[in-house]
Parts: sequence; C-alpha cells; structure tokens
Amino acid sequence: MNQELRIVFMGTPDFAVPTLQALVEHNYTIAAVITAPDKPAGRGQKIQQSPVKEYAVSQSIPVLQPTNLKSEAFLEELRSYKANLQIVVAFRMLPEVVWAMPELGSFNIHGSLLPQYRGAAPINWAIINGEKETGVTSFFLKHEIDTGDLLFQTRVPVLEEDDFGSMYEKLKYEGATLAIRTVQAIEQGNVQPQPQQTTSETKHAPKIFKETCEINWNQPAKTVRNFIRGLSPYPAAWTRFDGKTFKIFKTEVLENAAYMSEPGHLITDNKTYLHVQTADGALAILDLQMEGKKRMPVQDLLRGYTFKQETA
Repeated sequence: MNQELRIVFMGTPDFAVPTLQALVEHNYTIAAVITAPDKPAGRGQKIQQSPVKEYAVSQSIPVLQPTNLKSEAFLEELRSYKANLQIVVAFRMLPEVVWAMPELGSFNIHGSLLPQYRGAAPINWAIINGEKETGVTSFFLKHEIDTGDLLFQTRVPVLEEDDFGSMYEKLKYEGATLAIRTVQAIEQGNVQPQPQQTTSETKHAPKIFKETCEINWNQPAKTVRNFIRGLSPYPAAWTRFDGKTFKIFKTEVLENAAYMSEPGHLITDNKTYLHVQTADGALAILDLQMEGKKRMPVQDLLRGYTFKQETA
C-alpha cells in the first residue's frame, strides 16, 4: 500500500533544482525547502538567493535558511512540518538530529557511482582520472559522509569531448530522474538498501582548491588534458606563461608531436596555434583566458597578444 509522503527538500545550487522541479511536477507534497542563506555575490555584491530558493519561492513552497543546523529554533521549525521523508541534493553535511528525524529516512542524490568518488567534487575527479563512465546514486544518509546504504544507481558514459560542465548538466537531470524513481520505490515500500562495499580501489573526490588547479606539464599529454577537462569551465585549470596567469579550458592531444623541449615550454607561431610540451608529447591549447581578459579561442588571443616564448 502506498504511503502518503510529506517531503522536506534540501539543496542549494542549480544542480539541485531539476530534482525539486521533478518532485513538484509529480505532485508530491513538498512541506518545506531548506537552502543556504542569501549572500552577496558578483561585482556589485548584491544579495543573491540560491537557485533552489528562487524555484521554491516561485512555487510558493516555505523556505528555511538556517545558519546553524543544530539550533533548537531551527529543529523545532523543521519538526513542525511533520515530514516523513527528506531528500538532499548538493547541500551541506547534516547532523544526525536532522537526517534521522523523518520516519522514512533521508536520502541523498550523489553525482557518482558510490562508493567511488565520495566527497565534494565527484564529477570533477571522475573526469580528471579519465573514467569512461560515471553516474548518479541515491542512498540513505548515515554518520560518515557519502557512506550510507545504496538505493539505486544510473550509469552515464563519459564521452571523450565531455568536460566538467557538460557532465554536470547531464548528471543534474539524471539525478532528478533517479530521485523520482527512489521516491516511488519508498512510497511503495519497495526498497532494499545495500551496504556500500569499499576496496583498495575505491577512489575519493576531495574538495578542489585554486592552488590544486595548477597544471603540471611534467605529466603525459592525455593526463594533462583530462585534468583540464575535469576543471572546465569551473574552477578552471591554470598555468603561467610570460609571468601571466592563464586559465585553460580546452585542449587537444597532438598525435606524433616531435617537439623535444622541456615540459611546459611553449611552441607557437603567434598567429594560429599555441602548443605546450608535456612529458610525452604536446597539447594544442584551443580555448583559454588571460588574466584580466575574457575567455576566447586561441586564434583570437593571438590576434592581440604575442607570446615571448616563441620558438616556431
């Protein structure tokens, strides 16, 4: 027999919006939405609402924006919504008093095939590591982050031309479809949670910082290209040429490149191409952004800038 659901949804960025939208469109009762507090952003430092809040407000769903998830005032308000299921997509770590509150539990949608790529940046790391497949997972929350019992998974191929941006778009919609599948199974009492099995092969997805986005040209060309793909367009891999910082968004491995210079060395005619030596060959830079400038194709940059390290 189907159980009547009252759902509290938790999420902040646009990655979470398709899931919330799918729940609304499937006529589930969303008792409340919990999202990050409004904060100043951009050059004008205007106060901005999270994408999840914007959508919730458009649907007249009550919105809670706690700064402290353990505060008694917040917990009392959360209890007042009498939810029996909580769904979490791209939100922060929850204390047990929150995730254990609803009778049917709290489940999360994670952008990897757990137990692979637990952590804050699963989509980035799957591409950086050259995976040919990733996906989305629904699982019940428990104490340690991303370790709860598995519910369902959807596998998604990583294509050669994919980067973080394109996989993010694919997975946010696959996540929404998976969330509906998971809710329907819970509603029908038809879930069989499975413990995660980790091995020495289990890979992790730690948070990415600006300093860890610097390109190491001493690696093979394919490894460098995957690193750049996994960080494009955000937060973006970067390097320094001519004493200036350049973000690199798109590259191509040059097959049979016969350059014999030091890794990191530029080879360019300063008109049509910009190649960089790696440990085992060269990469053609196709799309980049010089500090203080907009992102552009390499030919556009070369029309207005001449590299000092010219060797061709």
